[in-house]
Amino acid sequence: MRRQIGWLVAATTSVVALAFVIPLIFLIQTLARGTAMAKAESEAQGAELLVTYLHDDPRFPQLVAALDARSMPATSVVTPTGQVYGSPISLDDDDVVRGRAGKPYEDNNRESGGVVVQSVLVEGVGTYVIIAKVSVDQLNKGVRDAWLTASGIGIGLTVISVIAAYRVVARMSGPLREVASVAHQLRSGNLAARAQPEGTDETRELAEALNGLADRITELLAAERAAVGEMAHRLRTPITALRLDAEAVSDPELAARLNEHIVEVQRSVDVIVKEARRGVRDDLTLACDAAAVVRDRLAFWSALAEDQGRPFWQKVPDGQVQVAMPSSDLVDLVDICVDNVFAHTEEGVAFGVTLVDGTDRAVLVVADEGPGFGAPHEVVDEADVVGRTGLGLQIVEKLVTGFGGTVTKSPPDEHGATITVSLRKPA
Repeated sequence: MRRQIGWLVAATTSVVALAFVIPLIFLIQTLARGTAMAKAESEAQGAELLVTYLHDDPRFPQLVAALDARSMPATSVVTPTGQVYGSPISLDDDDVVRGRAGKPYEDNNRESGGVVVQSVLVEGVGTYVIIAKVSVDQLNKGVRDAWLTASGIGIGLTVISVIAAYRVVARMSGPLREVASVAHQLRSGNLAARAQPEGTDETRELAEALNGLADRITELLAAERAAVGEMAHRLRTPITALRLDAEAVSDPELAARLNEHIVEVQRSVDVIVKEARRGVRDDLTLACDAAAVVRDRLAFWSALAEDQGRPFWQKVPDGQVQVAMPSSDLVDLVDICVDNVFAHTEEGVAFGVTLVDGTDRAVLVVADEGPGFGAPHEVVDEADVVGRTGLGLQIVEKLVTGFGGTVTKSPPDEHGATITVSLRKPA
């Protein structure tokens, strides 16, 4: 915006300056020519007085020479006998010929300059011709300086106008940039960011509208959080009742099966509620250090792995690995993948987690040495919604694709299960 307004002001000021400078320059040129010709005419009139009253005075030649020497026009007086006094001039000159014919005139459009020709008839003597000439430089004296001065004024006005415009635009664009910065913060998840209403009326209105939008988003998130909490409570209450009823069953085998199914349902509900809460999480920052998150979660799961006698390995870069995903979502992703290993492989089966830092993506690999995805016991029935082919991996895939990543798993006929997650890096 600064550049466009700067160019607009520069163009407008230049047009105004040209509209002022060009007529001024021509006016100065006309005044300079008029002044030079007025001096030539004045000197010609002085010579006319000398001719009229002192043509027969012996001092006449010296008086004409003195008149010619005192000012810039070159003044010549040609007597009827062909004698020339003052500035030298040829008797064949067109001005002399026309003057002798009694045709006085003025001309300031010659290439050689301007001229004033006067004829004075003296009775009994004849016609005297007076010629006063000014050169081109004398006609244009001061015009070049006037051109430079006027052009300098025009350029100076244009520069001053552009500088003033840039300052005005800076005062206008500063608050706009602040509003844009707050909008970027809101987009990145900082819902506490607010814009300061300052600047022009339109900018203040925009800032207030953005703040109102942020407040409304916060209110909607709070309402959604409350709704999700209520949903979790409603789902867990009947499950608890089912667990109590199952414990009251007299058949131990049936009671064990019911408890197993109830635990599976409880786990599915927990996953669903956790997924529903994903939209109302407090941390909405769209970037995190994947290496730190993976190290932290493996430290958490290492205790359970040790209890079950599971060997595990980890290959995580020492430095930071930034990915375009909130840390809370990456924690859920790692937990779901590792939890699937514990839930669907026998105790003692080894597993490992590898994080590779690529150029524009980071790759997370969770692998185990179990029977793989094609194992017969993995496909139980439609109720097994949290298995490796069920809700857990569906949540992972939905989560990753929502941030521009991809999820792949090893083929069913391959020994061991491998989940490969490609995560996009921040722009």
